[in-house]
Amino acid sequence: MRIVLQRTTGCEVWIDGKLFSSSGFGLLLFVGTKKGDTVDSAAFLADKVVHLRIFEDDAGKMNLSALDIRAEIMIVSQFTLYADTRKGRRPSFNGAQEPKEAEEIYNRFVHLVAQSGLKVQTGQFGASMDIAFTNHGPVTIILEHDV
Repeated sequence: MRIVLQRTTGCEVWIDGKLFSSSGFGLLLFVGTKKGDTVDSAAFLADKVVHLRIFEDDAGKMNLSALDIRAEIMIVSQFTLYADTRKGRRPSFNGAQEPKEAEEIYNRFVHLVAQSGLKVQTGQFGASMDIAFTNHGPVTIILEHDV
């Protein structure tokens, strides 16, 4: 399971030209699953996301977690995180998990993050979405969990 985490001042998800969801200061998470991933990966990474100390304290040091600052979190599914570009010029997505299993793990991940008590918004699994956000910092971190 792979997550591209970005610290944001706000985020909007648009589907078919209509605002689907939005979040304030916090995190945008692009979440992808690969064949073999399980809900154990979702649990590990949900805990990592809410406790990762990537927000500044009063001294300007990254020392606070999403829980500490009551961050809002936008979670968007993105199977293209497992694009294989080693051969040719067209990405292969053979390593990405099948949609049914991927959606189950994605939904479990969303549920676990929401259990933290933080405000959680999502995109729509499998939809074509336009994501508008401002990367704050900029801070972008890749998280992975291999089973």
